Amino acid sequence: MNEIPMLFWPWLIGGLLGVVFYGGLWWTVKQCMSSPRAGLWFSGSLFLRMGIALAGFYWVGGGQWQRLLLCLLGFIMARLLVAFLLRPGQAWLAKPSEKKPSKPTQESRHAP
Repeated sequence: MNEIPMLFWPWLIGGLLGVVFYGGLWWTVKQCMSSPRAGLWFSGSLFLRMGIALAGFYWVGGGQWQRLLLCLLGFIMARLLVAFLLRPGQAWLAKPSEKKPSKPTQESRHAP
């Protein structure tokens, strides 16, 4: 009976690590859209996010593959959650100044 709470924590921490990792990636991409130093943003973000994730996996795993596997499962589930919440076309993500066109524009079917 005591094993279930002990297995819950690695899964939850893995999920939090995933939200930090993939949420940080989303934030970085948003920042790079208007930054003249996009490469620096991406590099710094990658090293920071990867360092946090690896340190978290090392800490949670504690030498037990079961805990490490549960942490990885939570990390992957967080990736799916972030991808679902941040999918294109979400009204709550759009800026107030952005308006969706009422009808799609007609594209030409041949090269000019």
